[in-house]
Amino acid sequence: MTTSPIHHTAAPRPGVDSAVQGVLAQLAGEPGALLPILHALQDALGYVPPDSVPAIADALNLSRAEVHGVISYYHHFRSSPPPPHTVQVCRAEACQAMGAEALLAHARQHLGCGLHAESGDGAFTVEPAYCLGLCASSPAIAVDGQVHARMTPHKLDALIAQAREAA
Repeated sequence: MTTSPIHHTAAPRPGVDSAVQGVLAQLAGEPGALLPILHALQDALGYVPPDSVPAIADALNLSRAEVHGVISYYHHFRSSPPPPHTVQVCRAEACQAMGAEALLAHARQHLGCGLHAESGDGAFTVEPAYCLGLCASSPAIAVDGQVHARMTPHKLDALIAQAREAA
């Protein structure tokens, strides 16, 4: 099986292109390969490049619309590079009972963005998480993958400031 080249709308990106081709070479022959391919690209690059859709479609004998439909259906898949910082707010029942919804509203207001969107300065995104494993110490959040328990708006503001300073 051969895979078609990546079709670019911008300048070639060797690291991105090689990641896409590597994932396709590894997974395209597997049954039901579309979701594993998309997850592998998301894990490797942080997003699924839109210009990789034709190559994925060709490798799997799918239409571009089918591939794009799956990418756009699942909130997990991004079609652009993510911001440098991610704030995840746990939305599981224990955290909701301890004020996670108010914490989420505070995070969105403080950063000026909705869920799955970028802050005005492009430095942050706010994402939901469904159980960070700290139910007994809720509400919980994760900032750049680092989990924090018993979160308050004041503590969240401090963590955001700390992430900004580290950049």
